[in-house]
Amino acid sequence: MSCRITTGVGVELAAFFSSGDGWAQPWVLDIELVESLRFGPPAGHTDLEVAIALTRLLHHDFVSYGTDGQSRHLDDENVPLIIKAHRAVLERLALEPPAWPFRTFDGPRGFGTYWRANDMSGSWKARRDCIEQILGPTRDALEDLEELEYERRFTKGPSGSFKNLIFAADGVKPEIVLRDAVNNEVEIVHSDSCLVFTDPLPPHGLTWRQMVAWWQKNHQPGADEKTAADGLYRRLYRSLDSKPEQLLMITYCARYAEKGGFDLPALIPQVYLHYDPYTRKSGKQSGALYRQRMDFLLLAPDRSRIVIEVDGVQHYGRPNPPDKQGRITHTAVPRLYAEMVAEDRRLRLAGYEIYRFGGWELKEPGGRQLLESFFTSLLARHQKPAL
Repeated sequence: MSCRITTGVGVELAAFFSSGDGWAQPWVLDIELVESLRFGPPAGHTDLEVAIALTRLLHHDFVSYGTDGQSRHLDDENVPLIIKAHRAVLERLALEPPAWPFRTFDGPRGFGTYWRANDMSGSWKARRDCIEQILGPTRDALEDLEELEYERRFTKGPSGSFKNLIFAADGVKPEIVLRDAVNNEVEIVHSDSCLVFTDPLPPHGLTWRQMVAWWQKNHQPGADEKTAADGLYRRLYRSLDSKPEQLLMITYCARYAEKGGFDLPALIPQVYLHYDPYTRKSGKQSGALYRQRMDFLLLAPDRSRIVIEVDGVQHYGRPNPPDKQGRITHTAVPRLYAEMVAEDRRLRLAGYEIYRFGGWELKEPGGRQLLESFFTSLLARHQKPAL
C-alpha cells in the first residue's frame, strides 16, 4: 500500500487506484488505502499532501461529470468513500470539511439530480461554479497551510516535530520552555521521563485506538493491538502516584475492554502541554496550553476538551507539624484556593471544561461507583454529533 509522490506536487491522483490509465484500462479504486486514510496518512506522507490530492480528485471528477463527462476516475459506489476520507483528513488538519448537497453523480442523491433541481441544466459554467463554491474554500485553506509549511521549512529552517501533547511523566517532572506558542517551538528539560505525542491531534477527539496506534508505531513496533494497548496502559499508569488518581484511571480504562471501548476518548494522564490547532483556529487562544500539570485530559468527539482534576489537601492547605500520635493535619490557605480557581477560569476561557474531584471522596467506599456514574454521564453528553 503506497502513494506515488511527484516532487513539488504531492500525492499523484493515480496513487489512490490499484490500476487504470484513463484510456484503455478503467480506474480501480484502492479501497483498502482509501479506508486507511480515515485514520492517518500513508507512511512517509502528510495529511496536507493527502488532503490536497483528494480535493483535486473530487474537483476534477465532479466538474468532469457536470460538463463533458470525460476522464472521470470515480463512480457512484466509490465517491462516498472518497468524501468520507476527505472529511477525516481535513478534520485532522483542523479544517472545516465542505458541506455536500449531493453524495454521488447519479441517482436521487446525485449531482445530476441536484443541478436539474437548481436551474443548472443548460449551463456547464453554472455546474463548474457550483463545485467551486463547495470545494473552493477548502482548496484556499489548504493553500494557506501549504504556504505556512513552506515558510516553516524553507524560510525559518526546520523547527523539528510538533509537540502536541507532553504527558505521563514517570520520573522527574519535565520543565517546558515554550519559545513560540504560535509555531509550537518547545524545549523540554528531563524529556526522558515523559511521553511526547507528535502526531496531529484530530479535532473530533483522540480515541484510545488512535493512541494505541501511535504507541505501537513509536514504542512497540511489531506488537499486535491488544499487546500494544496493554503496554501503553501500564506506562500511563506508572505516571500516577496517588491512590485517588489511580482509581480514576482504573475505573475509566475498564471501559476499553467493553464492546466498542477502543473507540472511546483516550484518558490522558499528567498533561504538561496540550497544543490544539482546533482551539487556535477558533481564535480562543494561540493553540498552546501549558501549565504545571493537568491531572487528566479527554479530547471528546464533539470537540470538547475536558480537564479532570483530583484535588488532594495540598491543593488548598498547608501541613501542620505532626501531633503526639504522628498525625498530620492541614490548615486552609486562601491563597492556594484562589490560585486554583483562577486557573480554572483561565482554562474555561480557553475553551476547556473542568471537573474536580476531592481526593477524599474517591477514598470513600463508594468512590468507584461515583466515578462510573460520572463517566457514563460525561460520555453520553459528549458524543460526536450525528451528521
